[in-house]
Amino acid sequence: MDKVVATALEAVADVPDGASLAVGGFGLSGVPNVLIQALHERGVTGVSVVSNNCGAMESGLAVLLAAGRIARVTGSYIGANKEFARQYLAGELEVELIPQGTLAERLRAGGAGIPAFYTPAGVGTQVAEGGLPWRYDGQGGVALASPPKEVREFDGTPYVLERGIRTDFALVRAAKGDRHGNLVFNKSSRNFNPLAAMAGRVTIAEVEELVEPGAIDPDAVHLPGIFVQRVLALTPQQAADKQIEQRTVRS
Repeated sequence: MDKVVATALEAVADVPDGASLAVGGFGLSGVPNVLIQALHERGVTGVSVVSNNCGAMESGLAVLLAAGRIARVTGSYIGANKEFARQYLAGELEVELIPQGTLAERLRAGGAGIPAFYTPAGVGTQVAEGGLPWRYDGQGGVALASPPKEVREFDGTPYVLERGIRTDFALVRAAKGDRHGNLVFNKSSRNFNPLAAMAGRVTIAEVEELVEPGAIDPDAVHLPGIFVQRVLALTPQQAADKQIEQRTVRS
């Protein structure tokens, strides 16, 4: 099946207001910027985003965040995104912060059809006991806090129950992909992109290099096409547009 779509706007044409989105990327690496920009152009709003972080340097999800299009973020890292922090503390944005490894496994579990799993990460903290501020009231108080989670002992060690994550759509970026949706990711962009792709009921991948079926060695495939419904081939200019968050040079 040829899953290639002609334009980014066509790729996200059926994403409605209020949709849940799993979005790949690790910092500025492997972020589906072109698909995110298409959502912004369409005016999609009120979305719930599941992503390691929520964009930086006015790119990636920061585009939707700055426009007030995101209602809820499930992620691990706020980092240097001052607008993210401002909206969260002002009560404009609901935020569920999750240990990074737990977030990765929740996405993978959702994609693998596993409804929940036990992990030791977070036991003895508000992650398990509840009380993490999901939404502030804008005056320093907590308007909505996380609920407690089930904790169970296995062989004398306590573990907390975490739910798998499934989303309406997933947006990912791959270094290479074929027309059947088989994808290859480059280095740290592989951290969350395959997992986000698995979690989406409809997964849309922008690829820097589009190749014909059979051109990717099966042993080299990082994510099989069964998890991908649409493929967008980037232009050379789009593929080369990559930013550096912290530029370091020798003194």
